[in-house]
Amino acid sequence: MIKHILSALAIAAFSLPTFATEVDIITNKGTIKIDLNDTAAPKTVKNFLRYVDEGFYNNTIFHRVMPGFMIQGGGFSPTLERKKTRKNLAYEGDNGLYNDRGTIAMARTQDPNSATSQFFINQVDNPFLNHGARGGYGYTVFGKVTSGLNIVDSIAKISTKTVGPYQNVPTSTIIIEKVVRVDEL
Repeated sequence: MIKHILSALAIAAFSLPTFATEVDIITNKGTIKIDLNDTAAPKTVKNFLRYVDEGFYNNTIFHRVMPGFMIQGGGFSPTLERKKTRKNLAYEGDNGLYNDRGTIAMARTQDPNSATSQFFINQVDNPFLNHGARGGYGYTVFGKVTSGLNIVDSIAKISTKTVGPYQNVPTSTIIIEKVVRVDEL
């Protein structure tokens, strides 16, 4: 009996999504450490790391902040100029990862295959963003915060304003100074 239980636990542990690559999102408010899940979202992680390696995220901002929901960044300069991105990414949201507090997911339009560089960090559990939650596509989770959730929370508390067509823009600029692989620090 115990042998069967241990065997089942070993199989279950082996089948859990693994987090292999670490990055630091270094902001003017502090550092957010992220573990990326190369197994559950390989194309998404590869896409994200390509942007990281190219320095794309350097001096971008968290341009959308919604307390009790999420913080979003990775696509705009501090003057709200949209950065040019590569082609859209194929949806990987049906991967067993959920939009729980502290997870990082790809932002997109209504088209599930429209994600490029923008991402968001869930400040709270957002089950309505999960694959199948509303009868269809969700938002692809591809990692989780391992340190710096307090930074996410402090960013989420910043008051916001509307700037042109953009809502929920922080009144004080939250700069993503750079995003780097942890092994490159």
